[in-house]
Amino acid sequence: MTEFTGVKVFTTTLARDREAMGEHISRWLTENPGLEVVDKLVTQSSDREFHCLSITFFYRERKKA
Repeated sequence: MTEFTGVKVFTTTLARDREAMGEHISRWLTENPGLEVVDKLVTQSSDREFHCLSITFFYRERKKA
């Protein structure tokens, strides 16, 4: 894994929130142009009632020119 300085986790168990997760991630990326995502991890877990989806971003500050 590439070096990183921070982690951002998006997670939800609700279907309506899963549908909106892409928008939340896009907004976060747009609001943080100084960050470079260096790796990601998608995790899904379930039990009898809930399905949890987590998307984890590992990031670092972009190098200044």
